[in-house]
Amino acid sequence: MNLQIDPYWRAHCAAVIPCLNEANTIGDVVRQTLLYLPKVIVVDDGSTDQTAHVAQSAGAEVLSSAGQLGVPASAAQPVPRGKGAALLAGWNRAAELGFRWALNLDGDGQHSPDDIPNFFRDLPNDQPALVIGNRMHNPNAMPWLRRKVNRWMTARLARRAGLPLADSQCGFRLVHLGSLAQMALATRHFEIESELILAAARLGVPIKFVPIQVIYKQGSSKIHPLLDTLRWFRWFRRAK
Repeated sequence: MNLQIDPYWRAHCAAVIPCLNEANTIGDVVRQTLLYLPKVIVVDDGSTDQTAHVAQSAGAEVLSSAGQLGVPASAAQPVPRGKGAALLAGWNRAAELGFRWALNLDGDGQHSPDDIPNFFRDLPNDQPALVIGNRMHNPNAMPWLRRKVNRWMTARLARRAGLPLADSQCGFRLVHLGSLAQMALATRHFEIESELILAAARLGVPIKFVPIQVIYKQGSSKIHPLLDTLRWFRWFRRAK
């Protein structure tokens, strides 16, 4: 499978996987991702199960979302700090290791590593970009309410960014770390994925969408329907 990936990407891209209590799935996700990319960084956001141990046993480097780079998550206090905080810790580590790109995916099995080659297809090696997985090309497998909320949020972000957007809420995405270093991202929860889009648009970084599989597992989402929605609205009002 790894022969599908250009040598450039295998040398310059690391996977970053934020996790909260994903011991049942993270091992398979890490092993499958390593078929495509040379490095997997799992950021354990305060898990109380064996996520850190399972991920490390599968071949990942495991960090804490507290940003204590190189410290195993099991050594930190198990206090969730948010998906955004976990992503920032992973991006910082990837940059510290010399990678130019980070490919983000979730550890719950709802992002298939077999879709990884889609993110690199037709993308010039040295051109900054934000490449986002698009589930809306065939959204029927998404829960009805999530599909509606996604479309509503995407439409508003598109208007704010002044760009056409397909699926603004998908966390399966390829990030150019050099561009990321120029963004002052302030959020620490799920709204960071919307903030990243607006920051890329303002910086002039091209935003591209690629089709991915739509996989939903009952009860696997860590999004809090009320709290995370309120956070998003609060961020969106301020992001002018």
